[in-house]
Amino acid sequence: MTRSPRAAAAASSSAALLSALLLLLLHLAGAATDAERRMLLDFKAAITADPDGVLRSWTPTGDPCADFAGVTCGGPSSSGPVQRLRIHGAGLAGALSPSLARLPALESISLFGNRLGGGVPGAFRALAPTLRKLNLSRNALGGEIPPFLGAFPLLRLLDLSYNAFAGEIPAGLFDPCLRLRYVSLAHNDLTGPVPPGIANCSRLAGFDFSYNRLSGEFPDQVCAPPEMNYISVRSNELSGDIATKVASCGSIDLFDVGSNRFTGPAPFALLATVNITYFNVSSNAFDGGIPSITTCGGKFSYLDASSNRLTGPVPDTVVNCRNLRVLDLGANALSGAVPPVIGTLRSLSVLRLAGNADITGSIPAELGGIEMLVTLDLAGLALTGEIPGFLSQCQFLLDLNLSANKLQGAIPSTLNNLTYLKMLDLHRNQLDGGIPVTLGQLTNLVLLDLSENRLAGPIPQELGNLSNLSHFNVSFNNLSGMIPSVPVLQKFDFTAFMDNPFLCGPPLNNLCGAGHGHRKRLGVPIIIAIVAAALILIGICIVCALNIKAYTRKTRDEEDSKEEEEVLVSESTPIASPGSNAIIGKLVLFSKSLPSRYEDWETGTKALLDKDCLIGGGSIGTVYKATFETGLSIAVKKLETLGRVRGQDEFEHEMSQLGNLSHPNLVAFQGYYWSSSMQLLLSEYMANGSLYDHLHGNRPYAFSESSSRSGGGELLWERRFNIALGAARALAYLHHDCRPQILHLNIKSSNIMLDGKYEAKLADYGLGKLLPILGSIELSRIHTAIGYIAPELASPSLRYSDKSDVFSFGVVLLEIVTGRKPVDSPGVATAVVLRDYVREILEYATASDCFDRSLRGFAEAELVQVLKLALVCTSNTPSSRPSMAEVVQFLESVRTSS
Repeated sequence: MTRSPRAAAAASSSAALLSALLLLLLHLAGAATDAERRMLLDFKAAITADPDGVLRSWTPTGDPCADFAGVTCGGPSSSGPVQRLRIHGAGLAGALSPSLARLPALESISLFGNRLGGGVPGAFRALAPTLRKLNLSRNALGGEIPPFLGAFPLLRLLDLSYNAFAGEIPAGLFDPCLRLRYVSLAHNDLTGPVPPGIANCSRLAGFDFSYNRLSGEFPDQVCAPPEMNYISVRSNELSGDIATKVASCGSIDLFDVGSNRFTGPAPFALLATVNITYFNVSSNAFDGGIPSITTCGGKFSYLDASSNRLTGPVPDTVVNCRNLRVLDLGANALSGAVPPVIGTLRSLSVLRLAGNADITGSIPAELGGIEMLVTLDLAGLALTGEIPGFLSQCQFLLDLNLSANKLQGAIPSTLNNLTYLKMLDLHRNQLDGGIPVTLGQLTNLVLLDLSENRLAGPIPQELGNLSNLSHFNVSFNNLSGMIPSVPVLQKFDFTAFMDNPFLCGPPLNNLCGAGHGHRKRLGVPIIIAIVAAALILIGICIVCALNIKAYTRKTRDEEDSKEEEEVLVSESTPIASPGSNAIIGKLVLFSKSLPSRYEDWETGTKALLDKDCLIGGGSIGTVYKATFETGLSIAVKKLETLGRVRGQDEFEHEMSQLGNLSHPNLVAFQGYYWSSSMQLLLSEYMANGSLYDHLHGNRPYAFSESSSRSGGGELLWERRFNIALGAARALAYLHHDCRPQILHLNIKSSNIMLDGKYEAKLADYGLGKLLPILGSIELSRIHTAIGYIAPELASPSLRYSDKSDVFSFGVVLLEIVTGRKPVDSPGVATAVVLRDYVREILEYATASDCFDRSLRGFAEAELVQVLKLALVCTSNTPSSRPSMAEVVQFLESVRTSS
């Protein structure tokens, strides 16, 4: 029986359709198809510049899933269809190819930090069924923002910041926006209003429209989405009254409306919300007084209401914000006195009240109680009285500005205690007396301005020690004598010294008489010595420059070889707090073992809400255990201090260095997170806790009866020795194999972690800049490192080196041998330091009297050798201590000889 041509055609069509469906199913279950390879190669073809050769691996014969850099595929074995395209900071130029829209399973496009031009292709509409994340931040894209992105049902993150988009923010961007969590359009050229449709996005947690030219009033229902916790419209031209419009923002974490034209009362009521951490209403036209702050969010740390029209006093109730770190109320019309109770805000690092000409009274001595104060700016007030010597207790001050007041009396000679001070501005006051010689000890000073006072006497020769000075002014005083001929001062012109009638010598034109000394010519031998020294110095500089260049190239190659993963990153902004489900910030992962899907991180970081997940704390922050749905656990350290790190760029630089370190006895650093209000460090989770836990019984199984019988949790000598050797090898790696050398500066048994096999893993390495600077025994007690600190770290000179780490490691060895804590407190008013205890025992008894009585099955000769090594490591003189390489060599020889 024969079929008609029509039937044959129908059968052929059905077969073709079935074949196509079969191919599609095979495609979804198998590797990336040839079609996907062609689409990606079309993307490459539209690139006109690839300076780093990132797309070099994209070849016509390559497998996109295995060979194409920046491409990630799905499926059980990561060999299914293309799901993610991620190329960051590669400098790619050209157009954004519409071919990406034909990738049927594409979930994420992240091309942050390139030079792509043109606009977002209209063909991207086709990505609506699959796209979850679109990050095109920091490119050269322009045109209008396509409104169709708002209709993508799965889109969670949209970041188009740092481009050249113009026109208005399309209303369609927020309709229906079913799952949109975060959108950033910051740093573009957008105009028009903030779309009121934001209220339609029921799951929206944050938006950043800062640094545009938006105008008009704020939307009424801006906080209709219940999880809204991040609002930034900084540096626009928005106006009107906003206090009532944001009153419903009960979940707010970061609120930044600075540098606009808002009027009326400032929305200070937000300070009482439970999650608030950051509040910036600066550079507007807000008026009225600052109300009494009866309650304040427990995590609130940043308050900037400067450059407004605020009146009335600074309320004493600001101290209800106990965790405040930044308080800036400068450039207003505030009056009254500086409240002395501000001195009780122990976490405060920045206090600015400058430019409030009606603030009177004296500088409260209580401000000297703010140990962690970094910036004190009281310039342009009407303060009287003397500069309180108690300010010298703020030993971490970097910037002290008391200029343009009516201060009298002498400059305190104790200011030399401010050893980190970079800026000291006391000009335009009524200070008298001489310039303290002790100012010459402030070797970090960059600015020293003592002009327009009544200072008398000579300029101290000791100021020649201030080698970092770039601004110096002592003009308009009553100084006398010869200007010191030191190079540091002679590089400034006559304006720095003028209007001191009795001052003479260069750079002033009036020469000194005989009473001021004679100018001497340099002899030929001295000139020859100077020239020779200069040539040697130039040679050293050239060699150093070549070494730095070579190291930089090596570091760049190492960084390029490591792939970082980004999860819902908004590179241009900080995020919400751990109190929200949103992850809106810069999260960079160095480990491929960590999940890279938003949902995983949304679940995992909820651990920070649960106090049961708190597993430790230390000098720089608290540690939580975060567990993902896959069962993987990591340690998350929430930083409480940034130490000497002053911004995001410096923080990221420090973190990127850690990502390149690798040693079997280092806890693996797996990533970091940055926002202005929170910083997190991600690292390997150690189920067996720390050496401190096991030695001193902080864990339930540490010395329980059952564990002693089984040996499971007990630290027998064999295990203790291996832990000591492993930790020593890790520290030797940091000291001798890393370039530049890495100092730990926080060695203690609680930073020596133990893996499942009780192998030692050193934690908190490379974080020296994050540590609160150890400058006194009192501060050391606060940071719980007393007993480990080398003597040189407890002195004002703070001359730390790798030998400081050796001292701390020696204390750890003493803990291992004796089983005692570095400091014991047997009585209320007594403290026994382990090092001193051991030395005293050895004076009147034998070494065996120091041994941990719970130890069994050890060779006494080994314990004696390790005890001797510990005592040498804890020598008071750094030069008498061995290097860590020598410590490792000694420990290895102990085990070999036994």
